[in-house]
Amino acid sequence: MRIDLHCHSTASDGTDTPAELMRAAAGAGLDVVALTDHDTTRGHAEARAALPEGLTLVTGAELSCRTDGVSLHLLAYLFDPEESALLAERELVRDDRVPRAHAMIAKLNALGVPVTWEQVERIAAGGTVGRPHLASALVELGVVPTVSDAFTPEWLADGGRAFVDKHETDPVEAIRLVKSAGGVAVLAHPAAAKRGRTVPPDAIAAMAAAGLDGIEVDHTEHDQDTRTRLRGLAGDLDLLVTGSSDYHGTRKTVALGENTTDPEVYGEIIRRATGAFPVPGTGGA
Repeated sequence: MRIDLHCHSTASDGTDTPAELMRAAAGAGLDVVALTDHDTTRGHAEARAALPEGLTLVTGAELSCRTDGVSLHLLAYLFDPEESALLAERELVRDDRVPRAHAMIAKLNALGVPVTWEQVERIAAGGTVGRPHLASALVELGVVPTVSDAFTPEWLADGGRAFVDKHETDPVEAIRLVKSAGGVAVLAHPAAAKRGRTVPPDAIAAMAAAGLDGIEVDHTEHDQDTRTRLRGLAGDLDLLVTGSSDYHGTRKTVALGENTTDPEVYGEIIRRATGAFPVPGTGGA
């Protein structure tokens, strides 16, 4: 089985619609794909409707968190999307993204970059607005050559010249909310240094004590030494180890299935989840 547990669609900051993503996942030879858009489940219905035969969908979301000044992301799988407490927190985080984007645009304008809200809104195309949309605007304007080049201290990285904080959930609270909604919580790319400060081991240990299920170890932004170190940490803390592409369509160069999750780990995620179940494809549109 080929299992990719971290992908994005146009419901947040990917460039494939949920339906296109499902077809692309099948075309890439995946057996299981997770749709984990930022702080939203809005793409799940379309993904279900378009699910090709032979491909299984894991519903999820990537939750925005912060601890001790470090931004981090929590992958939440197979939770009840209508559970009120987690739904309210997702809406709070998502709603704060718009004023944050306006504030970052103002900072970019002050730096001489003529980006506009209308441009960012067009790029987002109805998805949850985030920094990747501003990064794409900088690419369009010729300020930087690629989206990744926008995530530097000069521009949009944590603490960068145009960076603005947004509401982010404490990860221990986020884990509690996910578990209360019947979901499984996995810490996404904890050592992706290009994004800013990384998550320290003591913070991961605190999350493990709060019920964290796993760590996303095999990720395009983790080199081999980092993966070895994180595997050791996961073993010490009795955490599952996952791997995924963090696919964003054409917004990033990573391919679907570039990193995958062991089938036994996937089986354990399913066993632990009580809020929802994987959706088997029966031949979508």
